[in-house]
Amino acid sequence: MTTRTVYGACPHDCPDTCALQVTVENERVVKVQGRAEHPSTHGALCTKVSRYPERTYHPERVLHPLKRVGRKTEAPRFVQVSWAEALADIAARLKDIAARDPQAIQPYSYAGTMGLIQGEAMAGRLWNALGAARLDRTICASAGGTALAATYGHKLGMHTRHFAGAKLIVIWGSNSIASNLHFWTYANQARREGAKLVCIDPRKTETADKCHQHIALLPGTDGALALGLMHELIRNDWLDHDYIERHLDGWPELRGKALDWPPERVAEVCGITADEVRGLARDYATLQPAAIRMNYGLQRVRGGGNAVRLIALLPCLTGAWRHPSGGVLLSSSGWFAPYKNPELERPDLLAGRQPRMVNMSTIGDALLAEASPAFGPRIEALVVYNSNPVAVAPESPKVVRGFQREDLFTVVLEHFMTDTADLADYVLPATTQLEHLDVHTAYGHTDVLMNQPAIAPLGEAKPNSQIFRELAAALGLDHPALRETDEELVAQAFTAEIDLGLLRTQGWQPLPIPEAPFAEGGFRTPNGRAQAAGADFVPNYESVQSAPELAARYPLAMISPPARNFLNSSFVNVKSLRDIEGEPLIEMHADDAAARGLADGSLVAAFNDRGRYVARLKVSPRARPGVVNGLGVWWRKLGPRGTNVNEVTHQRLTDMGNAPAFYDCLVQIEAA
Repeated sequence: MTTRTVYGACPHDCPDTCALQVTVENERVVKVQGRAEHPSTHGALCTKVSRYPERTYHPERVLHPLKRVGRKTEAPRFVQVSWAEALADIAARLKDIAARDPQAIQPYSYAGTMGLIQGEAMAGRLWNALGAARLDRTICASAGGTALAATYGHKLGMHTRHFAGAKLIVIWGSNSIASNLHFWTYANQARREGAKLVCIDPRKTETADKCHQHIALLPGTDGALALGLMHELIRNDWLDHDYIERHLDGWPELRGKALDWPPERVAEVCGITADEVRGLARDYATLQPAAIRMNYGLQRVRGGGNAVRLIALLPCLTGAWRHPSGGVLLSSSGWFAPYKNPELERPDLLAGRQPRMVNMSTIGDALLAEASPAFGPRIEALVVYNSNPVAVAPESPKVVRGFQREDLFTVVLEHFMTDTADLADYVLPATTQLEHLDVHTAYGHTDVLMNQPAIAPLGEAKPNSQIFRELAAALGLDHPALRETDEELVAQAFTAEIDLGLLRTQGWQPLPIPEAPFAEGGFRTPNGRAQAAGADFVPNYESVQSAPELAARYPLAMISPPARNFLNSSFVNVKSLRDIEGEPLIEMHADDAAARGLADGSLVAAFNDRGRYVARLKVSPRARPGVVNGLGVWWRKLGPRGTNVNEVTHQRLTDMGNAPAFYDCLVQIEAA
């Protein structure tokens, strides 16, 4: 028996970007572990990624090209074809469309892998050379990212490891135990050393269970709470006037707005008590250093961008940035910008063309749109990779109707027959992280990582990069940039400060970031000062305050936080993980269930004007009164009636970043 160890990196859309140690016996992966030597991973992996061999060797893995036979409105039927046949047919179809207007070809991808090579490096080159439509990749983080850029100049924040030294940690909109495990390790260390942990979340999460205090505000009211905290900081003069004077622009405007939000007003809007507002403000001012860990759930509402801005400004008011263990973290991805090659996707291949941009969050409307001067040509072809839009995009009834168009030519690169693959014309087998080369940045720490392939591709699976190389050749696109190997792409991914030799031998390299990066200001804004102008509370599209008639018909706010053992729609088909989750659930407070005569364990329907989602009811203290939790994101075909929670979400966009407002959603619940 031969045994070897290969170093890798977790590819998934998670802040932790763990360093992996892969054990291979007789050319089969037998174990995936976190590397103990990596400072952030420190030997621990989440339950999901530790099951990665089960996912890679899954009996339902797509290992050969598949071609649809039958109509898209029927049960999916596919036949196996050769790569040569698939590529020739796909290229012929795309050539025909491109001859009329290449903007009718729409790529659709997101973060099925966060790798630079298997993500967009070669794919972006192909679309640029072809002149295909561009994709505005907004579905997860663009509201918060745009907010951080407006406030601090980029997506920047404190070091995760320094949360261990904080005296107060506010975990805002994050179920960190499930979605940010390694941050939780540092938060737990701080708690053992006397720090107070406060969780702010509409749902009583597993993280809230472990904190000293849980503030269960209504969805979409985070900005109001932030203004209320500022009100109390001002009223009690818990301010660092020197830091404000030297490092913050727009303070008089922000101060005026905050003074309009006394605790009583905040309590009414947020559905909490005035004492909770006062107490949190006092703790934030007096338990120093104080650190805030935001996550992206809180920005998935109409006012999500402004909410992130207001929360991000809090450490400027108290001078928390002066301490390594003070400040705020939503994303650290901006720290990598100076070290990444902005030309990796070769925008020069556009040759001056400016193709239209389609927002991935409104793909349902886009696929149903006719040609017009405002929209451009009708979408005739869709190439999906690293994403499962039929499951994850909002307002899925429209998404499904769009994908079911018989005149839409759809190609999907996948590991499994997902909801999206079921509606494809061709499904092309892609490699998993254990089978290809890649390099990674992160958004929860500041290390660059490399992923080495541990095994040869299974079956006829190919890396995304190779599929796009071969598709470019079949299309007759012969630019040298479309033929470069993965090794050549890796060599171009970063500036010279990133040592590829070190990545190959050690597996990671830290960036040189100051321990307290904004102790003396120096934000990435043009003048180096944080920017507060314009930040304000923006209410939900769907709430009692903004839409009272709608709220009378649909009185329950629904959020759709991720199930603990899934990552978006990934891992849903891993049996051991699905066995833990059980089945699609809607959590509801006992008072709301009793008012509707609904029993725990019964099938219920959440519905509104957009659709109807059926799932099992769990009467649970994890739901606060007036809010129901539709845990996601299950594949639609695994739901009791072939739907998931996105049946009832809408396609309206956030105040900043053109992102989806998944958690800005009113429903009613009844027996199914």
